[in-house]
Amino acid sequence: MAADDHSLSTPLLPPDHQPHVILTVHDHSDPPRSTSLCDDNPQALFQSGDEERHNPFAFIGAHDGFEVPGSSTIDPFRNHTPSIEGLYEWVKIVICLPLAAARLLLFGLSLLVGYLVTRLALHGWKDKQNPMPKWRCRLMWVTRVCARAILFSFGYHWIKRRGKPALREIAPIVVSNHVSYIDPIFFFYELFPTIVSSESHDSMPFVGTIIRAMQVIYVDRFSRSSRKHAVNEIKRKASSNQFPRVLLFPEGTTSNGRVLISFQLGAFIPGYPVQPVVVRYPYVHFDQSWGNVALAKLMFRMFTQFHNFMEVEYLPLVRPHENRKENALHFAQRTGHVMASALNVAQTSHSYGDFMLLAKAAESKQENPSVYMAEMAWVQSALHLRALDAVDMLEIFLSMNPDASGYVEFHGFLRALRLKPCGLSEKMFGFIDVQKIGKITFKQFLVGSAHILKQPLFRRACELAFSGCDMNGKDYILTQELQDAVSLSIPNLNSDEIHGLFSLFDVDSDGRISRNDFISCLRRYPLHIALFAPKLLHRGSSIADQSLVEVL
Repeated sequence: MAADDHSLSTPLLPPDHQPHVILTVHDHSDPPRSTSLCDDNPQALFQSGDEERHNPFAFIGAHDGFEVPGSSTIDPFRNHTPSIEGLYEWVKIVICLPLAAARLLLFGLSLLVGYLVTRLALHGWKDKQNPMPKWRCRLMWVTRVCARAILFSFGYHWIKRRGKPALREIAPIVVSNHVSYIDPIFFFYELFPTIVSSESHDSMPFVGTIIRAMQVIYVDRFSRSSRKHAVNEIKRKASSNQFPRVLLFPEGTTSNGRVLISFQLGAFIPGYPVQPVVVRYPYVHFDQSWGNVALAKLMFRMFTQFHNFMEVEYLPLVRPHENRKENALHFAQRTGHVMASALNVAQTSHSYGDFMLLAKAAESKQENPSVYMAEMAWVQSALHLRALDAVDMLEIFLSMNPDASGYVEFHGFLRALRLKPCGLSEKMFGFIDVQKIGKITFKQFLVGSAHILKQPLFRRACELAFSGCDMNGKDYILTQELQDAVSLSIPNLNSDEIHGLFSLFDVDSDGRISRNDFISCLRRYPLHIALFAPKLLHRGSSIADQSLVEVL
């Protein structure tokens, strides 16, 4: 075409359709795909992009490479002298045996007298919502003296104190670290406060009656409504000088005193000034912390010591900021920093949930139970996973038969999840194996599962997957329907394999999978949502929810 024929309206390409050359550029940096049977399926999900091909959970928005903080080497619950070691300790115990008998007698008499006096103080008192009448409080002084006698029987002949308790009008809430069952006995004698306690303590012999006299605030830590009620009660009692001051152990459980674990927020939500108190138990041969030691054994060791040391330090008040609105979390962090500095220890992200994990691993006879702690305060805050759900996931992980170091390999992963070796199961394992070493830890399994659970599309994907399997709309799934759905991801399942998978989903074992069974199973085994990805995204599927597909 001549140059003078060109104009702004002239087409850039000639009108005749000449053939064009199309070049396809392949990026050879991509790793080769698995050649297993799952990838031979023409309806496989992971075809449109790199992440989709290698991440089986990308369809619900879960990205691989999720953050798994390194596991702490600190065990805040470990007693450092769980057994009797050394000639000195054995000789001392033998010498102290007659003394232990006398101390046991003193302990029993003190507990009995305190219990009877407390029963007398509580007799006929019906109005538990209002402060205890003064004459009943005066009677409780006898029980407080008995508490001091109990401390004496345990070898706490003198207790070193630093600082002084602030006036109740100035600091209506006291918070302390929690190391031993000795702590509440001391504070009962010293302050006679109102305490916040687990509901289970009410049924304990003798002790339950005594803490009722302290106008205890009961709380079920796993019930949202119970926790809310407890916070309201803390506010109500802290706001009135007619009630005793409120004592809380914000760690929620005992630690070994070498660290502070994360704080619960109940003491800080009301927004009143708090007085921190730190308790220390200096020792050389006998660690008095209530860690992985049975109560009877710990009491015996205390009875057979010449003297047990205890130090209590009352710290300056910590007030909420008046010039700016401060949330309870920041208030708790400031208080924790003050207490950790006074103790000269670090504060970790462990919580009572970690103690539950530790206890579960110990119950399962794991060689090193402490490797299964996950710093649950961080997990709950970042991933919104409950401690009870974490314990359920630990049960699943332990069924994978971890080695002595707490690692699980691919074959154990498959056995616990009722899967077979294939491309999809490899991708599921690879998603959890963030270190790419062919082995996974419990923390990786927990965080990866929680990462999937928290995706906004997870719940919707579960509902759609159930609808897709329930072909006739009868609101339950039979074995053949589950096999038809899963075969899009894992073809050639034999009868044993499909029945194993079916039994996993049939939570109530009634021979069919209800909607509740299906969703409960996927909440317990969130990795299994990948099995239904092809069913959800299959072209022309009647269950393809438009809003979900648009987001995907």
